[in-house]
This record gives sequence, structure tokens and C-alpha cells, in this order.
Amino acid sequence: MSSATHETANTVPKTLLRAAWVARMSGPPIREGAVVFAGDTLLDVGPAKLLVSRHPDALALDRGHCTILPGLVNAHTHLELSEFSCGPKPQNFSQWLMRLAPRAEVSLDDIHASVARSVPIGIRQCLRFGVTSVGDISRHCQVTRPLLRNGPLRVVSYGEVQAMARRRRLLEERLDIAADSANRSSWLRIGLTPHAPYSVEVDGYRRCLEVARAQGLPLATHLAESPDEAIFLERHIGPLRELWDYLDAWDDDVPKFAGGPVRMAYAIGLLGYPVLLAHVNHCDDAELELLAGAKASVVYCPRTHGYFSHPRHRWRQMLARGINVAIGTDSCASSPDLNLVDDLRLLRQIAPDVPAEQLWQLATARAARAIQMSDRVGSLEAGKLADFVAFETETPRPLEEILDSQTLPREVWIGGRQYPLP
Repeated sequence: MSSATHETANTVPKTLLRAAWVARMSGPPIREGAVVFAGDTLLDVGPAKLLVSRHPDALALDRGHCTILPGLVNAHTHLELSEFSCGPKPQNFSQWLMRLAPRAEVSLDDIHASVARSVPIGIRQCLRFGVTSVGDISRHCQVTRPLLRNGPLRVVSYGEVQAMARRRRLLEERLDIAADSANRSSWLRIGLTPHAPYSVEVDGYRRCLEVARAQGLPLATHLAESPDEAIFLERHIGPLRELWDYLDAWDDDVPKFAGGPVRMAYAIGLLGYPVLLAHVNHCDDAELELLAGAKASVVYCPRTHGYFSHPRHRWRQMLARGINVAIGTDSCASSPDLNLVDDLRLLRQIAPDVPAEQLWQLATARAARAIQMSDRVGSLEAGKLADFVAFETETPRPLEEILDSQTLPREVWIGGRQYPLP
């Protein structure tokens, strides 16, 4: 134990939570295992009999046939869209974006009211589905952050920046809002997200990267989400250009870039930062090699991917090349809900030969790394936060059992506190 862990153990009452299995995500699952915590900190993880003898002063709680996992980490979502529903499949990605674009008669107050209704919906869904930490993309972070700063979720709030064409003059204003630290707390970390290559110009990306480096902020972006990005970048044509015409905000001073969005990210130094790349649905072999030599993480959103009928995602090749891959739900506007385990279940159907523990890594340890929280969450280890989820299981292969069923969590604990499930 660290000295801080020893101090916690000596001053705060301890709890020992035992279960049929403890899936640490930092090693093999422990049969008849337990976790010991005091306050919001994990003190010990191991076989229950050993921990009972090692911590005789701990309050013992037995969860019988349950399997305890780290609190799940949804590495890419939009809580402010939780009031929406995905509806029928669009003809293309740009059509879906037009569907989401506010109508002229909708006021900013109306938009903010929708955001304020959506965030609590998203929080409740996360808790119900065992998610305790999220990477949240927020265009309206001045509304979402006050709602998130006091928990119960642990949030990296990526303030969204859009600044292209006739909106490029808004770059600094939007960047100031996105990087504003007023609501930073032990629950909420501030991050930045230049939205996408079809909504932020290259100089805007460079500026966001500059601010992230200077302030040590997590950085995320949507990249290679649609096949239309490459042709838009190179020639300013296609469905994404039609989106700008729909918005009536285009001008001809937008710079072009030949080679596609991944090569653009490489050229401007974005891949030299531990950036979170949402989606990366379209990439060739050479782009995979660029990602393999980068510090970036890729977040794949399986059910959203299916909603848009994208070609098969290359997540397995990415993992084989050493790229950190996590999963996320995206938003309720492109996925049925925020049930992250259902995204894992879809992967289980797509790739039944992949070991269940490797799949769970995508929603725990790898996801924590993607949102730069691996020092605090994502695995059950002494010194990390006491965030975990318990599922009822009956078989000797509990991780497979959960994925092969529709079971929901029995309990969710965050910071050593059990939260009532909605």
C-alpha cells in the first residue's frame, strides 16, 4: 500500500465487499474474491479469505454469486443529447447532422433547456447500466458542467469548438468557453474537443492543440467518422459541403487538405498528443500505421456504427498494432440508449473468438486510458478509486455469462458509496 493508502486505512472505517468473482482488469479474475476500501479509496484486492485475515477490522458485506468489476467507463458520449432518440436510419451521415441542427425558430434558451433536461436523463442511464466515468462531449458546456461538477459520475467534459467558414471568427470565443475551468472539481475535469475536420479548420485544430498542451487538458475529436470527410477536405464537395450550404454559413476561404482526416491529424501534430479519436470508421493500412506510431486512442461506438451502416470497423487490427482502443455509446441520437454493455454484447456477436476479458478491457482499463483517467479508475487496484459494479452471475465463466445475457447491474458503487439504481 502507498503511504496515502495507509493513512486512509488508519483514519476511515473499512469495508470488505466479497463476491463469487472479482474481475480486476489488471489480472485474471479472482474466484471467491473481495475488495477492501475506506472512504473513496481501494485499499486491497484479492482472495476473500486472505483479505478477511488481513483486515479483521473491516465491515464485511457478502454479495454471494455476484461478479464485481471496475465501474465501467464510457469513453465517448454526448449526455446533452440524451433527450433525443435515434429514429429511422438516415440516407447518410450529413442528413443526420441536418436532422440535429436547430431550426431557425428554436431559441438558444430552448436549446439550453433541452440540454438541462437531457443531462439528468443521461446520468440516470449511466448509473443504471453500470457506468461510473464518462468522456462527455459538450457543445453547451456552460450548461452541462454545472450539472456535472458535483457527481455522481466522474466526467471528463470535452468542451466542443466549432469554427469554420463564416464561423471561424468564433474560434477564440468558443475556445475560451470550452477551456473555462470555473466548474472544475474532483468529479469534473475540463477537456477540449475541436469537433471534426468538417467543422474546424486546420488552424483551429492547431490552436486547440496549443491550448491543450499549455494547460495540460485532455483533447478529443471526431475523426474519420464518415467517408465524406476526405473528399470534403480535399475538394469541398459532397454531402458535408451540402451541410454547410444548408446552414448558409460557407465561404471559399476554407483551406483544403489532400490525403484524408487521419493524415491531416498527423500533419498538424495532433497524433503526437494523447488525443482521443472518436470513431475512426474509415482508415486504410497506411493510416493504421500512422495511428500505431501515435499517442492517440481510438473510441469505437459499435451500435452507432451499425446505425449508420458503416463498413466493418478495424478495431481488431488496431489492437493488433498496439493502438489503444476503447468503446463508447455515442449519444441517444444515434444509439438506442447509453447501455455500454450492450455495445460489448454486439462486439461479442461480431467477434465471438475474442476473449471476454479482452472485450471488457475496452470498457474499463482501455477506456480509462483513453480519457486520461487510468491513474484513478478502470481497474481494481489498491490506491485507485472505489468505483465498481456488481452483476449477478451463476457460472464459472462470469464475464462471458454477462455478455451472453441481458442482465443489468445489481449494484453500482462510486467512491465507496452505493448508489440506488434508477
